[in-house]
Amino acid sequence: MTIDQDIRRIGEGAKAAASAARKASTADKNTALGLIAKAIKASAESLLRANAQDLDRAQAAGLDAPSLDRLTLTNDGIVVMSEGLLQIQTLQDPVGQISQMSVRPNGLEIGKMRTPIGVIGIIYESRPNVTIDAAGLCIKSGNAAILRGGSECISTNRALFGCIQKGLEDAGLDSNWIQLVQTTDREAVGALLGLNDLVDLIIPRGGKGLIERVSRETRIPVLKHLDGNCHVFVHEDADLAMAQSLVVNAKTQRYSVCNALETLLLHRALPASFLDQLMSALRAKGVEVRACEDTRARLAAPEEVNLANESDWSTEYLAPILAVKTCRDLDEAILHINHYGSNHTDVIVTEDYTRAQQFLREVDSSSVMVNASPRFADGFEYGLGAEIGISTDKLHARGPVGLEGLTSEKFVVLGAGHIRQ
Repeated sequence: MTIDQDIRRIGEGAKAAASAARKASTADKNTALGLIAKAIKASAESLLRANAQDLDRAQAAGLDAPSLDRLTLTNDGIVVMSEGLLQIQTLQDPVGQISQMSVRPNGLEIGKMRTPIGVIGIIYESRPNVTIDAAGLCIKSGNAAILRGGSECISTNRALFGCIQKGLEDAGLDSNWIQLVQTTDREAVGALLGLNDLVDLIIPRGGKGLIERVSRETRIPVLKHLDGNCHVFVHEDADLAMAQSLVVNAKTQRYSVCNALETLLLHRALPASFLDQLMSALRAKGVEVRACEDTRARLAAPEEVNLANESDWSTEYLAPILAVKTCRDLDEAILHINHYGSNHTDVIVTEDYTRAQQFLREVDSSSVMVNASPRFADGFEYGLGAEIGISTDKLHARGPVGLEGLTSEKFVVLGAGHIRQ
């Protein structure tokens, strides 16, 4: 069997499973989620062994440190994956929810009902938790899923997939509900992208190269999770102690995540003493600062920070590196964010309500915050439970995509023999 034939076989199985998934009750879904969680906990040793095989191969291949961090599975990570499924159990099932009901003058009742999208192809790199999060969210939202993880994580994903299959089968559900592309051949991605007659949505999670390839090669709608070039702008009237704490957390709490701070913008009217204290706090955490000329000129020790270049403003470092720029006012900061940002998460630190509202209105990102770390841009922190990713698109879903983002809406019309004159 060729790769194209194998992927089409998977797609056909998913299409059939999607029809059955629409009929599944919330109780059926929750039973499956609980059994998968149980299987994951019971398989902890074999999961860690599989992950060790992936890590050995990745290190031998020279995978960089952020990628190795995302690939690593630990005992705590296994517990988190299992508990994540149990959290999805507790979430309200969006499928079948009816909203916006209204009665027209002729007596027709019209509203909207949430419905599964159908078959979702999810293409991702490194992170083993994506396998479980994606499976859990697709099960609860009534969607069939075709998972295609990165070749660097194939052993771990196969082991996790075994837990998913066991849970579905023990629940008496179609095991084709969730499927894993088990070949590491890159041709499998192209074959999956060609299933426009079987797959309803593609969700790519990974680097720019993956996103660009997917968008270029498929006619299937794509829900993109692009890079996270996140900004914090410290306004002149910010609480400076709050600003320093927030900036240090945003940059250093974890480096290899899409909602970490990458570019810090500073109002020109901020005191030079604050800049010195902030740079010192960042250096103490091991952060390399790359600053514009205006910022360096105001520092007591400008030689301790590097001079930024044009490419720094648009770079997602995923590392202890921070670009810093001085802006003359809020308008310039907003222009910088909208020009160089990735529409992910951007923050203003200010005590001025009017300026905060302007920032919320004018910054064109999927999450815009006031006086909070961008590290909160996360489905769990937003109360959505697990997330399939953070969409930087503008249509269908934007920001962290949870259960509701994996459904669509259809109009429902209730009549009593109404005919149109």
